[in-house]
Amino acid sequence: MGSMGREIDEAWIEEAVERYRRIEALHAEFDKAVKTVEVTVRSADGLVEVLVTADGTIRDVRIDGPLHDRTSETLSRSVREAVTAAAEAAAWARSKLHAETFGDYRALD
Repeated sequence: MGSMGREIDEAWIEEAVERYRRIEALHAEFDKAVKTVEVTVRSADGLVEVLVTADGTIRDVRIDGPLHDRTSETLSRSVREAVTAAAEAAAWARSKLHAETFGDYRALD
């Protein structure tokens, strides 16, 4: 191989390494964001509120309102609703963050 071939290879390798570093940085940014971005959802009846991060971690569950007139079945249903909604909200937040983080990056095309 002549010297021209080596120069092209070096430039290509440098570019590949730079692209890899950028992708790594974006992954790190995304990983940090999914752990810190929080979404709050409520059950349909407004009784249960769940705070969830974009990675799906439930940070807090709050019961808001009087319980004396509710059965355990009603409360259980409200909790299930809120947790299901939280999982959906987390997935939505995660895909939004993914689009924001990687959306403008076309180096893998």
